[in-house]
Amino acid sequence: MSARSKARQRALQILFEADQRAADPTDVLAEWTRKALSDQANPQVNPYTRELVEGFSERAERIDELLAQYTIGWPLDRMPAVDRNILRLSAFELIWRDDVPDPVVLDEAVQLAREFSTDDSPAFVNGLLGRLKELKPSLRR
Repeated sequence: MSARSKARQRALQILFEADQRAADPTDVLAEWTRKALSDQANPQVNPYTRELVEGFSERAERIDELLAQYTIGWPLDRMPAVDRNILRLSAFELIWRDDVPDPVVLDEAVQLAREFSTDDSPAFVNGLLGRLKELKPSLRR
């Protein structure tokens, strides 16, 4: 697994934990960082993980707005928490990270859904992110 794939996986874990605790993702990120520094058994927080979590946090409202707008029939609060956070993470990376090719973002998101969610999740995640990819030039603001 590449370093960026591991960073995405950790970012997903942080976003998921924050979502479950109704906490700010940057606060959870800070907790993970402290734990990693004080206990070698905890995984280090990769700089790319930090960029992903902080990037999502800065744009969380806009990202959730976009997901709600383009997810027909699946309000965010009814969506499986893992899928919701994969989509949040990947939407940030897709729309605001120009250094990552779009196909890589989609592939990594589908892989996370395969590994951590339901059998239907990879197709759902791929379909919604594919739609956002088509609309990408008009979605930034």
